[in-house]
Amino acid sequence: MDKITKEKIADFICGDNPQKHPEYRSSMFLTKFFQDIGINAKHDGSTRKWWTLSIIENLSGPDLQKVLLRLASPKLYGGDREKIRLALSTLNEILEVESLKVAIEGLEPKLTRHTPNYDFEKVEKEVDLKPLPPPNWEALNLEYGISNILQIRWEEVQKCIDNNAPLSALIMMGSMLEGFLLGTMQNRPQLANTAKSTPKKDGKAKHFAEWNLSELIDVAHDNGWIHLDVKKFSHALRDFRNLIHPYQQLVLQTFPDKDTCNISWLVVQAACNDIADWLKKNPK
Repeated sequence: MDKITKEKIADFICGDNPQKHPEYRSSMFLTKFFQDIGINAKHDGSTRKWWTLSIIENLSGPDLQKVLLRLASPKLYGGDREKIRLALSTLNEILEVESLKVAIEGLEPKLTRHTPNYDFEKVEKEVDLKPLPPPNWEALNLEYGISNILQIRWEEVQKCIDNNAPLSALIMMGSMLEGFLLGTMQNRPQLANTAKSTPKKDGKAKHFAEWNLSELIDVAHDNGWIHLDVKKFSHALRDFRNLIHPYQQLVLQTFPDKDTCNISWLVVQAACNDIADWLKKNPK
């Protein structure tokens, strides 16, 4: 394993960057981390990162694998979904250059071989969004009355864009996407309630009315209803949609313009058409 990869693993274990590392570990907890997986190491008071790196550099292959699997384990984070998500994202970013990937099967992390993709031309093509017409809402067999509401909101979004009202357009886009996603969840409740990112409360899937837009987007992607690029852009739209609260806009000092609005509209069009295509290909 490359030295830079090992340095990044040491950074991960120390946890100094909360944007990339789910937990910070002081001297005592560095010792505990290694000893919990059967590695006899005790922090000696030296600089945390370099001490951690020295331990990693002297590990055998099986022991290094123990470290990687423990860093991805849901048990290490007490089942905290956001910490688990961040751990997997950061760890797989580190391991990609080693042609490795960690995935969760049930509660157990598994280390597998993985072919990295650094074809940036292909990535650009995947996110090349184009204007699309609205889906045929009536053909999707959603709950009675919701198809008409979605069509009206689609038209109102376009009116806001045409009249240079970007904030209003973004708020409407977010509400329309949320309505369509919720309608799809109610149309396919079993799939929605058994996805890997299904939000839970007291160990059970939450009622659909309690789901937020972020959760709806994640479950839609887990079930293959929207593509990865659309999922990422949809999360960005969700942040703009929250500007419906004036004080949120004041705090963030965010003032979306026409360009932002036009890009977001392409995202919503793509998301709606992705979902509509899936529903048509997978009738009840």
